[in-house]
Amino acid sequence: MNVLNRYILRETFFSWLVVTIVLFVILMSNQFAEILDDAATNQLPKDAVFAVLRLTSLQYITFLTPIGLFLGVMLALARFNRDSEMVAMSSCGIGLVRFLVPISLITILLAMAVAWLSMVRMPIASQQIEEIKYQAREELEVGVLESGVFTSPDSGDTIIYAQDVDGEEIYGVFVEHKDGDRVVVIRAERGERRQNDLNGHTTLVLYNGRRYEGVPGQQSFRIIEFREHGMPVRIGQREDEEQLVETKPIRELLGSTEPEDRAELQWRLSAPISLFVLVLVAVPLSRSRPREGRYARLGVGILVYIIYANMLNIARIMVERDEVPQWLGMWWAHVALGLVGLVLLARESGWFIRASTEVRV
Repeated sequence: MNVLNRYILRETFFSWLVVTIVLFVILMSNQFAEILDDAATNQLPKDAVFAVLRLTSLQYITFLTPIGLFLGVMLALARFNRDSEMVAMSSCGIGLVRFLVPISLITILLAMAVAWLSMVRMPIASQQIEEIKYQAREELEVGVLESGVFTSPDSGDTIIYAQDVDGEEIYGVFVEHKDGDRVVVIRAERGERRQNDLNGHTTLVLYNGRRYEGVPGQQSFRIIEFREHGMPVRIGQREDEEQLVETKPIRELLGSTEPEDRAELQWRLSAPISLFVLVLVAVPLSRSRPREGRYARLGVGILVYIIYANMLNIARIMVERDEVPQWLGMWWAHVALGLVGLVLLARESGWFIRASTEVRV
């Protein structure tokens, strides 16, 4: 790699790094405030704040890398225009196409990192976040027992009542649980809440009581007296059958024909692909006129990115609803902006002028 290519690569890399860090700090500051609010209202365990923040940061890095590179390329090349370096390079026969060579190197490296994040690491992070939220809901529902108040930790199937609550100890306990047609009623002198260290689930342990089990309207009831009785507490059936598509591994998406799974797969692939598409647009779009400022084209670039992001979202919805052929999918959005980039690159490089001159001759 010659000196010029290293110079362009260095300027582009540092511009991307600065833009990405600034955007990352802004977004993570807002996310950190929301996570602290959830922890303050007991919707999230306080010891899980930084774990959720770390896992969420992976999502933001995947999202911010394409726009960071897009704006970074525009800012770096705009500085070349402002300092007349672009004019000096053009006089030496170095056009915009030559800029794609060093910029492509950083694009390939970032695309490999983003591809790993979006297709391998992100599903694992999403699954871990859902696990933390589930355990938080479980602890919250079981932890809101109050003296003289009926509580349902699983949306009505189980009802728990305690005459007195003292920390983890409860007294004068009444429990009713429905399992289909069967109804289980438990009365106990006291109880306590225990958490399993292995799976994090909460168990209600009751002492010195009686258990009634049977079907209402029938005489065959079973009555059991106990000294100690453990009762697992759930906040409802866990949605294992309806696994969130964001948590599915890439191998499961590849073998699926469901529209939502195909949309998720193409969405993950769009992250690294968008890097190449955006760079192809950023190089010609950053070319400013002599009297234009360094940030003259930045507003246009942000508008282009917003349109591109909306096109991707629309394309994803269309794939999820199975409204487009499988071969078309979300790829039309990338192709459309890529063609715009090629047209802009051809215009700024003077290809159209040379072609028209040759036609006249």
